[in-house]
Amino acid sequence: MTDQKIDTAFVLGGGGKWGAVEVGMLKALDEGGIAPDLILGTSIGAFNGSVVAHQPGRAGVDRLGALWEDIASSDLMRGSFFERVRSVATFQPAMQDSGGLRSLLEDIHGPDLRIEDLLIPFQCVAASIERAAEHWFDRGPLVEAILASSAIPALFPPVEVGGEHFYDGGLVNSVPLTRAVEMGASRVFVLQVGRFESDLRPPRRLHEAALISFEIARRHRFTTIMANLPEGVEVHVLPSGNAIPFDDRRQLRWSELGETGALVLAGYQSSVDYLEAI
Repeated sequence: MTDQKIDTAFVLGGGGKWGAVEVGMLKALDEGGIAPDLILGTSIGAFNGSVVAHQPGRAGVDRLGALWEDIASSDLMRGSFFERVRSVATFQPAMQDSGGLRSLLEDIHGPDLRIEDLLIPFQCVAASIERAAEHWFDRGPLVEAILASSAIPALFPPVEVGGEHFYDGGLVNSVPLTRAVEMGASRVFVLQVGRFESDLRPPRRLHEAALISFEIARRHRFTTIMANLPEGVEVHVLPSGNAIPFDDRRQLRWSELGETGALVLAGYQSSVDYLEAI
């Protein structure tokens, strides 16, 4: 926890490849002269937020944009088809290891950077397997914390930190507005990837039942805190320009990053329009 008085918090939600919209949102916020006193992140939001917490301002936003361009043009998230087949055939708990992501994070932050040494206070959330509870990393090794927050079940293996095992933070707090409120932020900018911007309907196919169930749980927590905000807390949910229908099969093609540039632009333009309106 930070003892610093928190006025403005940035809350960056999870969403895999759709997290590119948050790059555009961060650019719009920076151009609007809005800087955070605290950054909170889940999964890809933890990745994005950590870069800006490490290097605040336009330099950090530009660096993050360049990183996304590099990732989109690399095979970091693709993995080998044969490795995935082998993982399934040999009953491994994940389709690929997290070595590539670890190397990327260590290149960005260095292997030894600690959360408490970032220039902007930063925290990220992961799901504890043993305790079946959300866990907030507010100190300790940064790379391990982001890996834990980003350990998508079945895609990546659980991450062990201090003898405890963690999965992706989206399981317990996909858009962690609650944490910002608990920590006393009076103004919160929520950077979300577009899932909240599409309507739900009853399932028509078997696979849709699971998607809808998870979406109900995700939205219920967020809408409940929005409906019960303490007096004096101002929340701005930035539009993504990327409304994602819950049954959009592109969500399953997590490694296809050809839309990255368009997503960044959509998040930027929609957020510029929103900020100008307020």
